[in-house]
Amino acid sequence: MILADQVAFLARWGRYLSSRVGIDVEFVARESYQSILDLLFSGQIDAAWICGYPFVRFESELTLLAVPLYQGQPFYQSYLIRPKTPAPEVQGWADLKGRVLAYSDPLSNSGWLVAQAQLSKAGVPTRELKRSFFTHGHRNVAEAVAARLAQAGSIDGYVWETMRVQGMSAIAKTEVIWKSEPFGFPPLVARKGHKHPQMEALRQALLRMGDDKVGRDLLTSLNLSGFTTGQVSLFDSIRRQAQQVQGSGVRG
Repeated sequence: MILADQVAFLARWGRYLSSRVGIDVEFVARESYQSILDLLFSGQIDAAWICGYPFVRFESELTLLAVPLYQGQPFYQSYLIRPKTPAPEVQGWADLKGRVLAYSDPLSNSGWLVAQAQLSKAGVPTRELKRSFFTHGHRNVAEAVAARLAQAGSIDGYVWETMRVQGMSAIAKTEVIWKSEPFGFPPLVARKGHKHPQMEALRQALLRMGDDKVGRDLLTSLNLSGFTTGQVSLFDSIRRQAQQVQGSGVRG
């Protein structure tokens, strides 16, 4: 989550969904996709909001619950950002040799997989970076680059744009120098075979959030247009990319 009032927002969203699903809906926040998946696969949570990369990696064990709509579409882009400087050191991926790159999560498409694919394409193996580090969240990638702890950062474009809309200070100190092709937006998922009796009610509550003012206000806070059922094919571009990255865990 990228909101300044994360705890308060999740409480409001939980109350909204609870009133429409008919049972209490509680949000559980974690700092990494792996921690979220551990909870999901162990049955400690019923659904999860993850990234398209872990979805295609563990596709045999997951089913789509809903896919967010950003600017009316179930897609987003990955960005490469750098600090705003009079004489920028980094113009693109090929300039990262010997420099520091910030990532967000080793199971993030924008925050890891895209970077691995683009560095390889640019002829810059990860070992030739001066250093790379994980920041536990795309917001922290932007803040690390803004603070010049890294010369560049691989970040979810939706997150960067939403931080810009919210007037967060890190955005004024960073700029976008590269954008990816469209990728399927990070989906909400459940475990295959998990038969919670209210799962369909939860899906319908998400899909219908745009039908009332409270739901629309919540969507506005998230900088989203709504939710759709989505199709597995939305994530084909992530799947193809992962198949080209050694160690991605996604087979060709």
